[in-house]
Amino acid sequence: MTLENSQNEHNTILKGLNATNPDIVLDAIDALRALGKTSDIPVLLDLLLKSRNADVKARITGLFSNLKDKETIPMLVNAIQDKKYEEVLQQLVSSCWENGLDYTPYLPVFVDLLIEKDFIIAFEAYTVITNMEKAIDQRLLDVEIEKLDKAMHSTTSEKKALMLDVIDFLPSIGY
Repeated sequence: MTLENSQNEHNTILKGLNATNPDIVLDAIDALRALGKTSDIPVLLDLLLKSRNADVKARITGLFSNLKDKETIPMLVNAIQDKKYEEVLQQLVSSCWENGLDYTPYLPVFVDLLIEKDFIIAFEAYTVITNMEKAIDQRLLDVEIEKLDKAMHSTTSEKKALMLDVIDFLPSIGY
C-alpha cells in the first residue's frame, strides 16, 4: 500500500467517526485501533464528549485504556486538566492506569485530582499514583506529600485513607 493510499484510508476512517449511524462510528473506532495515529486523540476526545451513544463512549474509553504509545500521554493529561472534559474525567483518569503507560512526570496532576475531586475520581487518581514505578526527585515528592498532608485535615474519611496510603507509597519511588 502506498503512503497516499494509506493516508486516504486513514481519512476515510476519520470521516466514519462523524457518521450518523452508530455502527459506522464503532467500525471507525475499531479501525483506529490498528491504523490510528497519535494525532487522532483530540478527535476521539471530542467524540467522547459529544456522543450520547453508550457503545461509542465505551469503545473510545476502551481504546484509550489500551494505548501503548507514550506520545499519547501528554494529550490525555491535557484533557484531564481541561475543564471542557470534566464530564468524562473519570473515564480519562481510569484509562491512565488501565493503559499501563508511565504517568510519573505528571504526579502533581494526579495528586491534585486525589485532593480536589469526588471519591470516584480520587480513587482513579490514587490508582494511577500507586502504579507509578519510575523514580521521582525527592524534593517533588516532599511538595506533594505536604500538599496531601494539608488536605487530609479537611476531607472525607474515605479520601483521607487514600491520601495516607499515597503518603506511605511515595517515598518508595523517591531518589
